[in-house]
Amino acid sequence: MTTLKEPLQRPRLGAAEGELEQATTKRNRRTYLALLLPGLLGLVVSFVFPLAYMVRMPFNKGAPDGVIEETFTLDTYIQPLTDPYYWRVTLDTFQMGVTVGVLCVIVSYPVALFLARSTSKWRGLLIAIAIAPLLTSAVVRTYGWMVILGTNGLVNSTLADWGLIDTPLKLTNNMTGVTIGLVEIFMPYAILAMISGFGRLSPQLEEAAGSLGASKFKVFTRVTLPLSLPGILTAFLLVFVLSISTFITPRLLGGGSVQVLATEIYDQTTGLLNWPFAAALSVILLVLFGLIIAVYQRLTKKIGG
Repeated sequence: MTTLKEPLQRPRLGAAEGELEQATTKRNRRTYLALLLPGLLGLVVSFVFPLAYMVRMPFNKGAPDGVIEETFTLDTYIQPLTDPYYWRVTLDTFQMGVTVGVLCVIVSYPVALFLARSTSKWRGLLIAIAIAPLLTSAVVRTYGWMVILGTNGLVNSTLADWGLIDTPLKLTNNMTGVTIGLVEIFMPYAILAMISGFGRLSPQLEEAAGSLGASKFKVFTRVTLPLSLPGILTAFLLVFVLSISTFITPRLLGGGSVQVLATEIYDQTTGLLNWPFAAALSVILLVLFGLIIAVYQRLTKKIGG
């Protein structure tokens, strides 16, 4: 009798185990959703709704007295896309972001590589020193660069004392001064991004390449640099996004002669009170973010492949 009952009991036991597993899975899903719900609600309220409102705002019309006329028109979106001035502002913004990103990566790469490879007991202190400028406001550092790069500033005074120049160099109120200031301000961000992205670097691979007869230059170009590309791309993306959205440094070091999207948005909101047009410029800036992030995603996939 026992031999006849055993084949009948085993399928029932397996079905019970399956039902228990399904119930446990459903319970876990409900738990995960319950844990995610507060964060999702906060994200929707603080990001999705404001973003949707910003995209909807340019369909309205802005009056000279600051009153927003509720309507649905494409004129506010079309105006910056057909005006050569705003095309120039958008191009200058993009060029500024790319230039600052490239220069910042070039200047920060040796520092980040040294800190990533360092085995000294002072490594933590060195990293803290590298990112210490973040403890000072960007406004303060920008004012400092205005003093250093000014007509009678440290750079021009030193060059004049050495007899290298007869007339002061124009290093402020132009894109040159803005670029110098932004590179220094965003260097700590680039260093941190590259240190975190240098996880693929392996001293053993470099030693193996050297033991096979590769020179130090070939080891760097064929082993070190390719393995550090993810960190470089991450640092460039971070600096680019921060650069094209910054306002203080272009306004102060640019002296009103450097117009980028951030300064134009500020002028439209505070000076002209044209919020729909400012929202349209903000959407253009958001599109620039999307383009560079799309390129970044493709490059990272290609590197990973």
